[in-house]
Amino acid sequence: MKTTIFKKPGLVDVEEVSNLTIFNTDDVIIKVLRTCVCGSDLWAYSHGDSKNSDTINDGHEAIGVVEQVGSTITTVKPGDFVIAPFTHGCGQCDACRAGFDGTCDRHPGHSNWSNGFQAEYIRFQYANWALIKIPGQPSDYTEDMMRSFLTLADVMPTGYHAARCANVQKGDKVVVIGDGAVGQCAVIAAKMRGASQIIMMSRHQDRQEMALDNGATAVVAERGEAGIAKVRELLGGGADAALECVGTESAIDQALGVLHNGGRVGYVGVPHYTNRSMGSTFAQNIAVAGGSASVTTYDKEFLLDAVLKGNINPGIVFTNSYSLADINQGYQDMQNRKSIKAMIVV
Repeated sequence: MKTTIFKKPGLVDVEEVSNLTIFNTDDVIIKVLRTCVCGSDLWAYSHGDSKNSDTINDGHEAIGVVEQVGSTITTVKPGDFVIAPFTHGCGQCDACRAGFDGTCDRHPGHSNWSNGFQAEYIRFQYANWALIKIPGQPSDYTEDMMRSFLTLADVMPTGYHAARCANVQKGDKVVVIGDGAVGQCAVIAAKMRGASQIIMMSRHQDRQEMALDNGATAVVAERGEAGIAKVRELLGGGADAALECVGTESAIDQALGVLHNGGRVGYVGVPHYTNRSMGSTFAQNIAVAGGSASVTTYDKEFLLDAVLKGNINPGIVFTNSYSLADINQGYQDMQNRKSIKAMIVV
């Protein structure tokens, strides 16, 4: 089988590796139909981070068809069309029952997160609860629907998680920091939850236009103090909620800066900063919450249904498609902002 290998910063390649087999009784082997590149994948791609050369790549979003199931799997069978989320919650622990399966108590840390999904086949661990079945077969759906299903593996639930963690309520004034796929989905989520005003902070015209199409009521291109002042001018004061979808110190500073005292931050950008202390929010009564998204919970409870009914169309975040053989070009185009999110057709 073919899988994507991280070669070095700025280069991934597709190589032949051994076929996957069932290892644990709750494993499922899935034939991948669509996968993609996540904004978080670009950290390792562009900088290397601590990733070793010639290792399986980080990709963690896929839809496909079940090929094999372990002996204890009761929820899916070969032939089922499924969403393979980037998380592996158990559905039974306190965290999962509270709707936080992205940080399952039984699968701590990296054991709850996927990788290696940019491949022809994947082995999905802890699969009994976490996989999400899509009704029917892939041939029943248009390509636009396939794109939206693929967002349900990560970016749409992640954008929704930002809105949930910030407790976005009907009538709220919301600011979204980050104009990539997660930020675009956060706009959709804020609209779903009834926000009255949604400001997208973006400096790129194509992303500004997409955000407005998704439900944003205004865009702000300025950054730093100028951006904060512009948001407050548009809103007639501070925002009720800020959705941080980047993961940098400057983005979290922006989120905190646009809020009125007593406002709320929902952050889902994977943090690439270490010097932001909780004490810095004390004088503002700011509520801060966020983390890994509750993909399975949100998909099963309402997001899949919303896509099936046509109430939301998050698949528009995929602005370019590539073959698996051309996946490095997908990474390059996302890194160079020629693509918002790259879909890989396997």
